[in-house]
Amino acid sequence: TVPSKPTVTLQPSWTQIYSGETVTVRCEIQGGEGAQWTYEWRAAKLNTPPTSNEYRIIRATESDSGGYSCRGRRDYFFSEWSDIITLTVSYKPRPVLTVSPSWLSPGASVTLNCEVEHPSAGWSFYWYKAVPDLSEKSSSYELLPDGSGTAQDSYIIHGQTHTAGYVCRAGRGDPEYHTDHSQPKFVWSADVHSAASLTVSPDRVQHFTSDSVSLTCEGNFPEWRVRKFSEDGRLSDCRRMTGSTCDINTSKSDTAVYWCESGSGEFSSAVNITVQNDGDGPILVSPVHPVTEGASVSLSCSLRTQKILSNVFFYHNDKLIENDPRGELKISAVSKSDEGFYKCQYSGRESAQSWMSVKGADSSSSPVWLMVGLVCGVSLIIILLLLLYRCRQSKCSCFTRWIQSESHSPGSSTNHGVNQDETHEHNSVHPGTDEPREVTYSLIKLQNLRKKKKHHKAEQSAVYSEVKTGAAEDSLMYAEVKQPKKEKAKKNKGTSSPAADAAVYSEVTSGSSLSQ
Repeated sequence: TVPSKPTVTLQPSWTQIYSGETVTVRCEIQGGEGAQWTYEWRAAKLNTPPTSNEYRIIRATESDSGGYSCRGRRDYFFSEWSDIITLTVSYKPRPVLTVSPSWLSPGASVTLNCEVEHPSAGWSFYWYKAVPDLSEKSSSYELLPDGSGTAQDSYIIHGQTHTAGYVCRAGRGDPEYHTDHSQPKFVWSADVHSAASLTVSPDRVQHFTSDSVSLTCEGNFPEWRVRKFSEDGRLSDCRRMTGSTCDINTSKSDTAVYWCESGSGEFSSAVNITVQNDGDGPILVSPVHPVTEGASVSLSCSLRTQKILSNVFFYHNDKLIENDPRGELKISAVSKSDEGFYKCQYSGRESAQSWMSVKGADSSSSPVWLMVGLVCGVSLIIILLLLLYRCRQSKCSCFTRWIQSESHSPGSSTNHGVNQDETHEHNSVHPGTDEPREVTYSLIKLQNLRKKKKHHKAEQSAVYSEVKTGAAEDSLMYAEVKQPKKEKAKKNKGTSSPAADAAVYSEVTSGSSLSQ
């Protein structure tokens, strides 16, 4: 029986491998099982091919790249040569990490994607957070929760609030082969409530070439470094660092995102800096940090030699704001709709555009306003009490009205003829003095507010209250209360109830003595 044509297989089955990986090349002859075969191999590197059906490449290098084929020999019989299978060995790969979004709204979710050259070739992924290490002038990598050997090439971080750096790497095979770590990628937050912060002087996004710009790190940390991520994707440290301040003499290459890193691994908020390459063109003067909703902001346009005061047009997201040239764009109360890209135009020349971020109002100030409200409320009560006390001293009518608005005195023993559902009875109290008794009458009219089909003239009764205080002489006050009686009026108009007006006296003794 003539066996079939041999086949070369790879284990693992990847034709693209990387330096350092291990792969086994195997020759299989269908129909030749049980026979005593010896094998011949053709390979660029094989000067003395093995005679077994397997060829194992340990820690492959680029020189192991090439085509592999085999044939079998049994006594004097030779099989055909197999088809050639090509193996490619490349340098150890470095995956590419992307983050989305790169500029963060605090509390949002961030998605990391790790891309390897051959994504279908059995990779698993590892996810790390970059932690600054100022002593080594580098960063260490801290494995993220559940970030070890995930099958998916993406990883989601929920509730991200501050600037942070991330890296990834991939692994495959048994024993597992790992790629290099990716270049770190950053998600930047402009939130200024982190433990570290960055200030820029002068406080604007855009600068002219050769401007002197200072970036200062602030926070309770002894060590700092300022880092930047350039437009070309390069990550570098500040070259002129004095204490916690980085000084820059700007050039076009300084257009980048900047942030601070502390010796204990804290990241500050990040800022954009743009350097104007055209020395004669204008720049937009706009704030570096986000503007709080409700706050006012002013944008202007400037030349290298002077601030432009007129004939300036401003654009928001490439749309002309108003066809009315002026020197400044003033927004009295910023809202979220004002967020976006701004640029200015002067004499037909435009500035670069810069993003103005708008953040929500700081809710942390509400306890302060609560305390202010409480203090104001207590102060108002004290003032009112002082005024009422003065009114009592001068026996002014305002005190009488106020005391009549209080609920009826607990010393009132009789409330005859009062409709409790519709009216309230009030007794006025005047403190006693050393003077002879004084009598004050106050007339209160109580009306029935309920609507009735027929209106009858209400009969009246009078209630008098005598109030005694703890002073040597008693001061008497009588309050006459007119009210509708509970009894139904007679059907004949103009007639009243046969009951005569009743006078009731109640004596109230006060437990304190106040001077008049």
